[in-house]
Amino acid sequence: MSRKKKTKEDYYLASQWTLMGRKLKKHKLAKISFVILLILYLGVIFADFLAPYELEQFDGIYRNCAPTTVRFSYDGKFVGPYVHKLVKTIKKTDFSVTLSEDTSEIYKIKFFVHGSEYKVLGLVKCDLHLFGVGEGSNGGTGAKVYLFGADSLGRDIFSRVLLGSRISLTMPFASAIISLFLGILIGALSGYYGGALDMVIQRIIEVIGAVPQIPLWMALSASIPAGISTVKMYFYMTIILSFINWTGMARIVRGKFLSLKNEDYVMAARLAGVSTWKIIWKHLVPGFMSYLIVSMTLGIPGSIVGETSMSYLGLGIKSPATSWGVLLQEASSVTDVALHPHKLIPIIFVTITVLAFNFLGDGLRDAADPYK
Repeated sequence: MSRKKKTKEDYYLASQWTLMGRKLKKHKLAKISFVILLILYLGVIFADFLAPYELEQFDGIYRNCAPTTVRFSYDGKFVGPYVHKLVKTIKKTDFSVTLSEDTSEIYKIKFFVHGSEYKVLGLVKCDLHLFGVGEGSNGGTGAKVYLFGADSLGRDIFSRVLLGSRISLTMPFASAIISLFLGILIGALSGYYGGALDMVIQRIIEVIGAVPQIPLWMALSASIPAGISTVKMYFYMTIILSFINWTGMARIVRGKFLSLKNEDYVMAARLAGVSTWKIIWKHLVPGFMSYLIVSMTLGIPGSIVGETSMSYLGLGIKSPATSWGVLLQEASSVTDVALHPHKLIPIIFVTITVLAFNFLGDGLRDAADPYK
């Protein structure tokens, strides 16, 4: 058998998932986006290890300070990465406060240092951090390394971005999975049974879709009890995002069911006495599951923007808990942003994540039809 013929046979005998994987590997933007998302989600898992400081650890001297300058040479000699300590000076004439670096002493940045204690995956206690600042060359202490600068309370924005990603990246993903399940279930009932049930479900979908998102978020957020814990708020916000996003998935599933429910293999299953739920979950849904996964992937960016917007508007996660939306909400003042533009760094992570999911979704959408 010739190599060309064997390759051709492998192509036509391969499963749809295999063909999707082969085609996806050829999509450069999708591959780059997958790597970026993998790095971001690894950051979620190891956020406590990567973050040099705790969520609420602060230093008043560093309030609103710009990103710390990391240097590598001192007095013309290479000494490795180090920072200088900030010192505060108050002018007696007008009592204005200025911050300046004390260049007489260097504080080396060390790797794999011991610091605040945390639990790896919520199970194993550990106090090891990727990097931190050691003692000064003259034995002094108190220097900080704030790679993204500090907020108005002197907290490290880099650490808060990492720790906040645990909410901003997992909540949309969880809500997308719930939306996928609800969309399949409700869309399957609507498309398979039709009639009055279909009409009622479609009118409900139209009503939900007709309400602008921000007023809908506000209405749903108003139903959340005040003073609840962060875990409960996370749960409620996940439900809210799922409630808003399931409608599009349901319509896709309904359309697929309307086109497939009268196919010969479905009719044969009915005549063979196969139950309705088995026909739905074993014969119909697997036939277009790839399209549902693509739709879910493309829906995650909307959930990320939704969570960020809700937290930004003060309707979702609130300090001391942190998400990217909370960080942006704390930098909502135009004057504050003009004076301290580094506070907008979290929006870069939101933008990169949304674009990465969109590009990955585009690649999956192209790969979902492998015979094209």
